[in-house]
Amino acid sequence: MDDAFQTPVRFSLMAALDTRAELDFRTLRDLIETDDPALSKAISYLENLRYVKVTKGYAGNRPRTWVVATSRGIDAFRRHFAALQEIARGRSEPVD
Repeated sequence: MDDAFQTPVRFSLMAALDTRAELDFRTLRDLIETDDPALSKAISYLENLRYVKVTKGYAGNRPRTWVVATSRGIDAFRRHFAALQEIARGRSEPVD
């Protein structure tokens, strides 16, 4: 289990980016149904871990932020998700 994905927003953010697609901030916000501050905080947290890469630029005259999952982030998320699936199947190791 990876603590980076313990919040619903960070988990949903990585799930949305797991296809290696680069998505803009607005699309991500609408896709995971959260607000700007929560998404911004989640992106910053995951960027510090190098799980996502952020690119800032312009689309026309409007500033835009694009986010893409790194290989490191995708690997970590997939391991986390696999652990959750094992727990759901009842195959987790007993906790001492």
